[in-house]
Amino acid sequence: MAKGKYQEWLEPEGLLKLEGWARDGLTDEQIAKNMGVRTSTLYDWKKKYSEISEALKKGKEVVDRQVENALLKRALGYSYTETTRELVGTKMVITKEVVKEVQPDTTAQIFWLKNRRPDIWRDRKDLEAKVDMNQNDQFKEMTKEELLKIAGIDDG
Repeated sequence: MAKGKYQEWLEPEGLLKLEGWARDGLTDEQIAKNMGVRTSTLYDWKKKYSEISEALKKGKEVVDRQVENALLKRALGYSYTETTRELVGTKMVITKEVVKEVQPDTTAQIFWLKNRRPDIWRDRKDLEAKVDMNQNDQFKEMTKEELLKIAGIDDG
């Protein structure tokens, strides 16, 4: 009896491939294509075999962390050393090193704060309207004709 196609993906090597593809940022659709199965089959296998689901989650978490770290770094600004090398004779030698500054990015800061602190930084604020239901309605006792006259509408 032949093994089911899913079994190769439950082996350590298969799980490692799945994790790697997820870490590389591939979507479930792209991963399914690499596996040679339909996307719906991958979804079924993720539900049925926790090993497959966990391998994909583990890979995606790594990428998510890297992106979070890059966004935070961009929001706060950072410095790096730019190194210039030149061929001198038969050897590559460092000829210049310059420390460069990348200024904090306000767009990254706004994005970070809106997502991490929506209670304070979201654009839309909830407004509370208070209406006094006990106030007098000056038009309450008027007839339709009187109201039309006030509105400047001729009923005739």
